[in-house]
Amino acid sequence: MQLTNTKQLHPIRDVIMKRKEELAERKKQNLAVVHDVYTELTTFRVHLLTIYADSILVEKDLAADMIREWGENFSTLLVTSGLPLDLALEEISYYRDIIGEIIKDEAIDKRFSLNVFYEIISHFNTIVDDAVKWVSQSYLQNYTEQIKHAQYAVDELSVPIVRMTEETGILPLVGDLDTSRAQILMENALAKGSEYQLSWLIIDLSVVPIIDTMVADQLFKVVAGLQLIGIRVVLSGIRSEIAQTMVNLGIKINHIKTFASLHQAVSYTNSFTTSKE
Repeated sequence: MQLTNTKQLHPIRDVIMKRKEELAERKKQNLAVVHDVYTELTTFRVHLLTIYADSILVEKDLAADMIREWGENFSTLLVTSGLPLDLALEEISYYRDIIGEIIKDEAIDKRFSLNVFYEIISHFNTIVDDAVKWVSQSYLQNYTEQIKHAQYAVDELSVPIVRMTEETGILPLVGDLDTSRAQILMENALAKGSEYQLSWLIIDLSVVPIIDTMVADQLFKVVAGLQLIGIRVVLSGIRSEIAQTMVNLGIKINHIKTFASLHQAVSYTNSFTTSKE
């Protein structure tokens, strides 16, 4: 859409630019009361007001690019600061009516036609709507990524490798073993196994609730990966009900040494490492 004569629009931009510091400060004071916190977002407010002012003079596509960059940066700040999305939407929409009044006053003062006034207001509202869209999308993406990273950290802590001796480590598994957690298990086992220069790794399944074909397949992949870097693996904690389930499902682990208890597995691996010393 081709905007009206930009010479007519400069006074509107000038008024917004002149008042941006005052408007940003007013919003900061309002938020300190409404949210019961003192929020340091003045720089982003001033930048937003600058974009709102400049957007009056440029085409829709260029204005959308300007607001998208601001929205992505602002949403990152909100997520890293633990601030809610509704705060961002309030920041964006707060100035819609205020700037709308500025546009109206300038239109009356400069005697804009109704068509020109509508064109300017419509263009400005599109920019505000774009700001809402980009901040919402970016916030959701950033927040989702943060949750994924946090979940990964939790999962990583849930599969620790404990170094028992110079050559032997123990990996106690707790809870269900899904595909995502099995990948973390694989990464941790290979990384720590190499770092510790282990010869043996005992994977203890004492508190794994069930071993089905999927869980068994994931374990086999971990064992195969460890064997490729020269680490021998034994399984402990194979309870009677687990053994019965595996037999009924036809799961065969003849190629892996298994024990009912961790104590038995430790005694077995010690018989090899002790004899070498």
